[in-house]
Amino acid sequence: MVSFRPLALLARIAAVSVMCASASACQTSGEGDLTASTDKAELSSTAANAIAGDMVSKLADVVGPGTGTIVLESDGSLFGEAMKSSLRSSGYAVATTDQKTDGSKLIHLAYVVDSFEGSVLARLSTSTFDLGRAYAVMNTGAVPSSPLSIVRRN
Repeated sequence: MVSFRPLALLARIAAVSVMCASASACQTSGEGDLTASTDKAELSSTAANAIAGDMVSKLADVVGPGTGTIVLESDGSLFGEAMKSSLRSSGYAVATTDQKTDGSKLIHLAYVVDSFEGSVLARLSTSTFDLGRAYAVMNTGAVPSSPLSIVRRN
């Protein structure tokens, strides 16, 4: 009997590749020129919190808390609120685009969350890097279904 497990892995790798290609195709000319944040996946609050928590923990590996103020380009979705909450609980100073900041280093952050072939793809973007990952969404939340993709820009 032929196992279809390698095909599932291949599909996940293809999904991450598509996400990485779209992330690397979005070039920015400065911190204020990020793509607008969107949550097209319409996640439940449980899934949004799980994905935001995981993505913020990976963000901490690249840009740790205390290195600047995160200016979150939020769309007002459940995921946007989960990101704000997760960033703050992880020790980040968070401002929105319409808030005045104290002049500290600003790190503009945008996100894109979308569905693709039964998975949810999440991407965090700054002017210098993108983090992307695929997730399997269940009634109890979401779990990573791919390795983390990091795309750095000069």
